[in-house]
Amino acid sequence: MPELAERVIEDDSKPILKATGLKKVFGKGHAAVTALSDVHLEIPAGSMVALKGRSGSGKTTLLNLLSALDEPTEGQVIFRGREITGMPGKERNALRRKEIGLVFQSFGLIPLMSAYENVEFGLRVAGTPVKGNRAAAERALEQVGMRERMKHRPAELSGGEQQRVAIARAIAHEPVLLIADEPTAELDSRMGLQVMRVFRELVTRSGMTVILTTHDPGIMELVDHVIALEDGKIVSHTTNG
Repeated sequence: MPELAERVIEDDSKPILKATGLKKVFGKGHAAVTALSDVHLEIPAGSMVALKGRSGSGKTTLLNLLSALDEPTEGQVIFRGREITGMPGKERNALRRKEIGLVFQSFGLIPLMSAYENVEFGLRVAGTPVKGNRAAAERALEQVGMRERMKHRPAELSGGEQQRVAIARAIAHEPVLLIADEPTAELDSRMGLQVMRVFRELVTRSGMTVILTTHDPGIMELVDHVIALEDGKIVSHTTNG
């Protein structure tokens, strides 16, 4: 994937993602709930970062803001030098289709489709030109070690294999940023380790940046940076190694 590596390397000197003064409030008046408050962070390009915190600490809300799925009440998100807060919905959708990959806790695979069809369908939904879809889908499945199982349907795959297909679908369009919400929560420790190995390969081989949320202390040891949230605020930022 030389094109992807070149795209990422050009931004290596600056953070790929920067958040300044983020605040997110849900509801209004007496019913208002502050999910995030005064969040500042920088994510280095080509790194793997874990967000940790109890349920309700603001992890998923922060991921949604960083991936342009939602807008902050206050503050800015800068992605690759461009402010994405306040961007029109059409532009944010295009940004996710081209430069950001999303992996959710529920695998979200279509039961009647094979692993290959699930990944190729994801490319079609993203609006990728059909001509190169087969090669892109097979390449993504190869990257996550699922090329040999690509004709199998989700019911014929283990939880770890299904998650790897979901990752293949998220990276088939060669994003520079992969965002994963609790990607190992439904997996046993062995399968979770396999998924983390896939993420590390993506970072090492193609320069991708990975941001994930987790409760698992073992997973936190495998990433480059750990950012802890508590009551909607960042309380620590540690670097491993």
